[in-house]
Amino acid sequence: MKLRYVWLSLCLMTPVGWAADRGFDVRDLVALERVSSLALTPDGGMVVFAKREVDAAFINASTGLWIRDLRTRDLAPPRRLTPEGWHVSSPEISPDGKTVYFLSAKSGTQQLYSIPLRGGTPHQLTMFPLDVGSYRLSPEGTRVAFSVDVFLDCAADFECTKQRLDDARDRPSSGVVYDRLFVRHWDTWVDGRRSALFTAYLPRAGGKVASVTGIAALSTGLDGDIPSKPFGDTSEYAWAPDGESLVASMRVADRSEAWSTNFDLYRFRSDGDGVPVNLTTDNPAWDTGPVFSADGKTLYYRAMQRPGFESDRFRIMKLDLATGSRREIAPDWDRSADSLMLSGDGRSLYTTADDLGQHPLFQVDIATGQVRKLVDMDGTISSATTAGPMLAFTRNSLASHDQLMVAPLSETGGFSWREEQGTGPYVAITQDLRDAVGGEVRLGDFEQFSFKGWNDEIVYGYVVKPWNYQEGRKYPVAFLIHGGPQGSFGNSWSYRWNPQTYAGQGYAVVMIDFHGSTGYGQGFTDSVSRHWGDRPLEDLQKGWAAAQQRYPFLDGGNACALGASYGGFMINWIAGNWHTPESGAWKCLVNHDGVFDTRSMGYVTDELWFTEWENDGTPYGNPQAYEKYNPVNHVAQWCVPMLVVQGEKDYRVPVDQGLSTFTALQRKGIESKLLYFPDENHWVLKPHNSILWHDTVNAWLKQHIGQ
Repeated sequence: MKLRYVWLSLCLMTPVGWAADRGFDVRDLVALERVSSLALTPDGGMVVFAKREVDAAFINASTGLWIRDLRTRDLAPPRRLTPEGWHVSSPEISPDGKTVYFLSAKSGTQQLYSIPLRGGTPHQLTMFPLDVGSYRLSPEGTRVAFSVDVFLDCAADFECTKQRLDDARDRPSSGVVYDRLFVRHWDTWVDGRRSALFTAYLPRAGGKVASVTGIAALSTGLDGDIPSKPFGDTSEYAWAPDGESLVASMRVADRSEAWSTNFDLYRFRSDGDGVPVNLTTDNPAWDTGPVFSADGKTLYYRAMQRPGFESDRFRIMKLDLATGSRREIAPDWDRSADSLMLSGDGRSLYTTADDLGQHPLFQVDIATGQVRKLVDMDGTISSATTAGPMLAFTRNSLASHDQLMVAPLSETGGFSWREEQGTGPYVAITQDLRDAVGGEVRLGDFEQFSFKGWNDEIVYGYVVKPWNYQEGRKYPVAFLIHGGPQGSFGNSWSYRWNPQTYAGQGYAVVMIDFHGSTGYGQGFTDSVSRHWGDRPLEDLQKGWAAAQQRYPFLDGGNACALGASYGGFMINWIAGNWHTPESGAWKCLVNHDGVFDTRSMGYVTDELWFTEWENDGTPYGNPQAYEKYNPVNHVAQWCVPMLVVQGEKDYRVPVDQGLSTFTALQRKGIESKLLYFPDENHWVLKPHNSILWHDTVNAWLKQHIGQ
């Protein structure tokens, strides 16, 4: 590609008539309704979804289920299905379309409930002494598979697990003895329980679940979590169409669990009998996301190829369950597939994937491997579901939170109201951002740009204008660096690192998808491993220079760089390798949960496979790799004011990394502050903590670059 810059899109999200009273603020962000967990009736005629709301004081949040009839020509707003004040999740509709199931902790522990689709009083179906973590209805709708954290030797005796937890809480000593990793994972210290699958018959009207069957993994020596922890979900297990078995993804590891990414697909009898069958024993990497064909003869799933690499490309696989033969669907499609859905005719699979700064919904032809975009909209499709002739999905962007939209999958679907309303192919069911925050709030326009980065390869980035942009003025800049490093600051909405909160303060924003970012081909993603400090840094430097050349409103001499996780590592690396007193590249830095010492990180982080892949071995086996791009070795060159943010419950980049960073800054006499959260993990999730985070960061920027 010869051109230095490639224009891709300009999304002007400030319609004529909006009042230009103020920019978007963190309080607007926290107050937004959040839509998730879509479910369609089998005929596609009604959609149920979860909506989270927070009170005016940002203290009490609740999530309810809402419903919208898609067959009516009247585009009335959705109506509430579950009672106000309940906190519910995970809606699923019965195969006959008459009942909605969901999870709620209304009783004190999270249990399974049901409510008629037409409305009524919720009915509690389970009364276990332990939380139900997830569930899936059987195809015929008479049974349920669900997960509960148990001690495996207690099996389906939930009182046994509860009693053991009570005994541990009440004993006079507090010490815990471990003899293997994990000791802690994400934000939780391990207590010996596993997330295990169980099945039960659903009760008749007015009844409770009576008997529970543990699947065979509990009695055959398999030791793993279903779903996986900490972020596994129901896409990791699936019922066979005949209801006689389930297939689930589970890590194949014992003492090597903390450094293994070998997940296999196991087939279990739903009655708990027999020995589980490993369907993917030949692949030593990650297998997950099982989806059955309608006749139960074929299993579709996603698979990585390289053991130990969590950011390998997820390929789409087809397995003949009778013969064991398998093939990759769409082997030439250089994207990593998310969860899979089977089309109604069984000929296609639907999936989302990062793609050049966007996250579209794709349709993949099973026979030919041909891939096309199913939803022709820029931005991010965060969830999707299909039933009958209908597609429902949530879509967000750099200028919009998640909005629920629906569309017929074919022109013969019979939903003619969309043409009558003149809304085009997609109909919005929930509010857009303008209606949600009010007409006095204005967002910053954004644009994607490109430049030649490391190895003269094309690299993409985004620039966001300040909300009050005026032609001819220059604006201070917030330069955001994403984490991962296998991640992306693409065209998507975030409740933690949202560029509109900076644009709302009057700053311009620059973001670069440096080498290692996802959505640009697996080779581009691979290029960051063993190169944390050189290739991404070169892209950031060239991208910053290219942005300033292309956008004269950027005040390059008045900018702060901010990053979290790997982005926090890069902030520490920049402090010693980009900025000097002579160059004056940055007025200030913000480091959130960033790596300070890569060697220490290799011993103290929870998921060891990550550091061992990125550094080509262990800290003791390949110490030179851990030292090559180690920020601790360049502290002597630090001179830029830095704000450090750290969560106590962050076991991915533990608290010692943040404290070490702040200690180095203080000891050197560099202007610095530490924002410490004793109750947050790698992310800042509590509403008032989020407000404090943004207020502290904004005050730091204002102190150093104005506005």
